[in-house]
Amino acid sequence: MQTDLLDRVRKLLAKAEAEGCTPAEAEALTAKAAELMARYGIDRALLGAARPETDRPADRKFAFERPWADVKAHLLAALAAALRCQCVQTQTAEGSRLHVFGYASDLERAEILYTSLLVQMARALAREPVPAAGNSAKAWRRSWMLGYCTAVVARVRAAEEAAVASATPDPAAGSAPVSGQSAALVLADRSLTVRLQVSAAYPRLKRKRVTYSGGGYGAGYREGQKADIGGAKLRSRPAGALGR
Repeated sequence: MQTDLLDRVRKLLAKAEAEGCTPAEAEALTAKAAELMARYGIDRALLGAARPETDRPADRKFAFERPWADVKAHLLAALAAALRCQCVQTQTAEGSRLHVFGYASDLERAEILYTSLLVQMARALAREPVPAAGNSAKAWRRSWMLGYCTAVVARVRAAEEAAVASATPDPAAGSAPVSGQSAALVLADRSLTVRLQVSAAYPRLKRKRVTYSGGGYGAGYREGQKADIGGAKLRSRPAGALGR
């Protein structure tokens, strides 16, 4: 059943990425995909609480190719965090790498969504005319993508929050979780486990902020809002960019 759900997600995202798919069609497809993916995440978490062997803590390392390697890393890190994973960015002789920690099902979800949104973002950016005045074209495109990232990650968080809320029993109604544990408690336990994973691997960490200088952030944010990937639209704070 869970495999079927994830297969449906992959098919919906593939349609959203396809050439000829209009922005409105892609929005509808990704909205449904994110809704299903969030439900899949809750189902796997609850199953893992009852049967730990089905979903264990894991980690993956990612390298990012130019151009825009830092933006790609930012998008994956933000998506992973929205899906209850934690990331550590490291520098090697080959460039920047991202070490992502989380439960196996959440890592899988993050990678699937990241791969699809990377394609969708590149297509959306290709349609955007770069203003003649102001910052350089490169700076404008980078800021546009960071704005896009912020908007789509806000949509992902909305879908995740909606899934948790729908899985949480209502005490007033006398309902109880089927697994014997509430979704909120299960997810809190998993988050603690992931934090301990990161602390064990990297005892000393520093936070890093992503900055931008171009004027395309607002336009990218608005485009990212169109690529609604589930849940109610949020009035989120700007925080969050492909092309040369």
